[in-house]
Amino acid sequence: MTQPLRVRIAPSPTGSIHLGLARTALFNWAQARGRGGTFVLRIEDTDRSRSTAESETAILEGLRWLGIDWDEGPDVGGPYAPYRQSERIERHLEVARQLVERGDAYRCFCDADRLRELRAAQEARKETPRYDGHCRTLDPAEAARRAQAGEPHTLRFRVPAGETTFDDLVRGKVTFANAEVDDWVMLRQDGSPTYNFVVVCDDAQMRISHVLRGEEHLVNTPKQLLLYQALELPSPRFAHLPLLLGPNRKKLSKRDGSVSLEDYRAQGYPRDAVVNFLCLQGWALDGETEIFSREEFTRAFDVRDVSKGGSVFDFDKLAWLAGEYLRAESDAELAEHCVPFVVAAGLADEEELARRREWFERVVAQERERIRLYSELPARIAFYFAPDDSVVYDPKAEKGARKREGAVQTLEAYREWLAGQDLTEPEALGERTRAWLAERGLKLPALFQPLRCALTGLPGGPDLFQVMALLGPEAVDARLAAGIERLGE
Repeated sequence: MTQPLRVRIAPSPTGSIHLGLARTALFNWAQARGRGGTFVLRIEDTDRSRSTAESETAILEGLRWLGIDWDEGPDVGGPYAPYRQSERIERHLEVARQLVERGDAYRCFCDADRLRELRAAQEARKETPRYDGHCRTLDPAEAARRAQAGEPHTLRFRVPAGETTFDDLVRGKVTFANAEVDDWVMLRQDGSPTYNFVVVCDDAQMRISHVLRGEEHLVNTPKQLLLYQALELPSPRFAHLPLLLGPNRKKLSKRDGSVSLEDYRAQGYPRDAVVNFLCLQGWALDGETEIFSREEFTRAFDVRDVSKGGSVFDFDKLAWLAGEYLRAESDAELAEHCVPFVVAAGLADEEELARRREWFERVVAQERERIRLYSELPARIAFYFAPDDSVVYDPKAEKGARKREGAVQTLEAYREWLAGQDLTEPEALGERTRAWLAERGLKLPALFQPLRCALTGLPGGPDLFQVMALLGPEAVDARLAAGIERLGE
């Protein structure tokens, strides 16, 4: 009988979500969703010194922001609860006891000083540092007596002779000589379990059928397969995903740029652009299509199609995708996504933006072709929220306005003429303004440069007559009055 498809993501709550973890979560989620499987979220919090509740909350929020949901987890429960490793310790210790009784694990009384000396001697001989099996042959009864007497010790897995071979769903057949695998520590001196031990215990108890994880875990696989063998349990299928690489083709790090999912969220990248981009890191829909929906992704994804080679993280491509997704949004959607950034910039509060929602959507619509991130909008629209008598003038805008001969006189005449004009129809106002300039023998820059400076303080931007319609006649007149005074100084 075929085992039901069950995959999991098991983050450690010791920091924010790395992009590699986000990609791994997406691939696991898609494998389950596209094939009617179960997606499990388990928190691996046995690192007591570094795990925090705040980090766990941030991880769950980050996964939800990506649009990932889970069928079982610490917040939703499930048939194999609990889903925090720290709450499963008693089960882990029982498995450890069984392994000792069977002779597949043994107590090691080597202290830190001996292990340091051993490592130093091996390095001096240019040998691979490894445990020398000093306690491997201790009489079990004697070892038990010493442990009961309170002598500090760890618990090590007894690696058998031979080799370990498995069929990786990404890399194909992989073989490790068992001689290359240390008698690794299962329980530390304080009794806390290590990763390679508890991950097998929990995956086995939760009936995980496939483990999709980063390539850096490949060296752990023989240790875990040998443990499954010792426990006489079926092992899951493994798939090791290629590393995310920086431009230097080394593992992506902070030196290359932001590596935290939260950074991209905070910078205003559209969520679906981030998802789309991460999906392309080691996988492709058809080799040609670069923009696709999450529905297309889950329908087409198969871990067997993931490439072996590392994927170079292309920051420019991510920025391009961000712009494409942002511009595909409706004005209402774009405005909604920009609200938190406008509020954070101190331009307005949510109540004001809600009250002036139709107006705000028109403001956003003017800039949609000029921005790629939600966070870029506030700087471009700040002038709308500035006091009319103290708009901040960009030095380039002010210089361009001042170099126009008769700029102040032109603005004064235009202000007087504008008082009798309808500002609500920008195209018509633009035509009448051009006719007004032609009657006076003036070229467009003679008015447009000082006018833009007075109204927006910027050297460029959206259509001026659209701006005037959004500002309204009172604000336009007040800004022209202030501009005439300031440019005339």
